[in-house]
Amino acid sequence: MPIWEPEKECMSRGDLRQTQLERLQATLNRVYRNVSFYRQRFQEINFNPEDDLTELGDIERLPFTRSHDISDCYPYEMFAVPLREVVRVHASSGSTANPRVVGYTRQDLRNWSNLVARILSSGGVVQDDVVQIAFGYGLLTGGLGIHYGAERIGASVLPTSVGRTERQIKIMQDFRTTVLVCTPNYALVIADRIDQMGLESRKLSLKYCICAGEPWTEGMRGEIQDRLFVKATDNYGVTEVIGPGIAGECLEQCGMHIQEDHFYAEIIDPDSEKVLQPGTKGELVLTTLTKEAFPVIRYRTGDICAIIDEPCACGRTMRRISRINERCDEVVIIKGINIIPERIGDILEQIKGERPMFQLVATRRGHEDQLEIWVEVTEQLFYDKMREQRALLDFMCKKITNFIGISPRIKLVEKGSLQREGGSIKKFVDRRF
Repeated sequence: MPIWEPEKECMSRGDLRQTQLERLQATLNRVYRNVSFYRQRFQEINFNPEDDLTELGDIERLPFTRSHDISDCYPYEMFAVPLREVVRVHASSGSTANPRVVGYTRQDLRNWSNLVARILSSGGVVQDDVVQIAFGYGLLTGGLGIHYGAERIGASVLPTSVGRTERQIKIMQDFRTTVLVCTPNYALVIADRIDQMGLESRKLSLKYCICAGEPWTEGMRGEIQDRLFVKATDNYGVTEVIGPGIAGECLEQCGMHIQEDHFYAEIIDPDSEKVLQPGTKGELVLTTLTKEAFPVIRYRTGDICAIIDEPCACGRTMRRISRINERCDEVVIIKGINIIPERIGDILEQIKGERPMFQLVATRRGHEDQLEIWVEVTEQLFYDKMREQRALLDFMCKKITNFIGISPRIKLVEKGSLQREGGSIKKFVDRRF
């Protein structure tokens, strides 16, 4: 399978590290001059990018950037260019007090589409393919990020977005889709619906499935491949860093290649914050090396993985990260949406003026993830009259749906029945696997 940019994706490790150092120096100088948040952080530790970054390891002196830092700078305070130079704005799913807003210059968009083209090419996509993108379009980065990368390759793009599964399948049949891009769970939902409709997956034109947006297992990969007759690969993106295009699997299916000429990756112990050696699992930390509008320095993703140092048979020299199935924070990922339990508690508290005992529970119906919110009954919060109780639950559901973008099921439970750990109520219980 051809490599999209072989001169860059296969450069020597020495040349790559020199490229990283030069780009890191330029990025740190840019944020020091143009972003007051970083200038203040650097001054607090007496760090001058012009003098104090002489090798890549010097980055370990710098403080981390966290998601709440970006939320606190809502909407534009962390932009490193004037707003007139920002031609695109995206934002997180809004599961924090303020969404994390990111901007892109024209050059950022060119780099982004090229990075996604690398990822898609490594997953098998070529110019002759028909790519059906079943990710949401809008402020989230998934749909448009993949879209422009597929167009950069020259493939035909079907921007079908999410949902309406039978229509998705009809489009696959009629337009002879060869590449499906979606969450792994939705790929299995499509497989289920194909069976229910009495169709045969082998008669479709599908060859590849590019998956992202939520945790999945090797068992799920095997099921997707067996039922849709495709080769399925994993890819990784973070809205605050760029979106899709950070890392992706090649057809060897042995870890996701990090686009290291654009992102500097570290693995840290989430508790001690010490940098760990390749092969050791920890929290992934990313620094952008080429972003103009919205550079981020040592961004703690919350995702747990390991860096794989061994060479890959595909010939790419970029290191890889292992599959991401864990987080080190309280973020819950449902249908590709990041949800913070405490923000759900804030909404419940606003409704009646008191914070109920609650718990987020992820379940799976067939191959579709479901979010349930279990709320303990109290005399103050719920009434004896069923009609008034139902109306309150419907109102809660509507408020939460507007906030996170997916519709939960709210379930009343007896006082003291929520699962506890160490005497405290667990904010999240995962019953999917």
